[in-house]
Amino acid sequence: QVQLVEPGGGLVQAGGSLRHSCAASGHTFSNVRMGWFRQALGKEREFVAGISATGGTTYYADSVKGRFTISRDNAKNTVYLQMNSLKPEDTAVYYCAERRPGFAGRVADLYGYQYWGQGTQVTVSS
Repeated sequence: QVQLVEPGGGLVQAGGSLRHSCAASGHTFSNVRMGWFRQALGKEREFVAGISATGGTTYYADSVKGRFTISRDNAKNTVYLQMNSLKPEDTAVYYCAERRPGFAGRVADLYGYQYWGQGTQVTVSS
């Protein structure tokens, strides 16, 4: 059974940094594409970043481009989201997700992801 586990989360001041991790188990992690999404209170879940199976290709939402970095360590079955220059509007529950094999749609399409982490709260104070 595939599991995606996200430890931590946290409270940080505006301008600060935080690194999220997501550990996968139950399958061959190096074969799958991964993504990060977030959902703020009262809003829809939105795409944040995506990464190819090898880590050679990355994708970002315009709102985080230049501030966030997605990466992965296939030897550790873990995907990361480094968040810098955080803003209060980055406050949300963050989720890692695994893309469906062979899905050819947009990287930001929620339907393209079949497994989700439990989500962790990130709060950025002003």
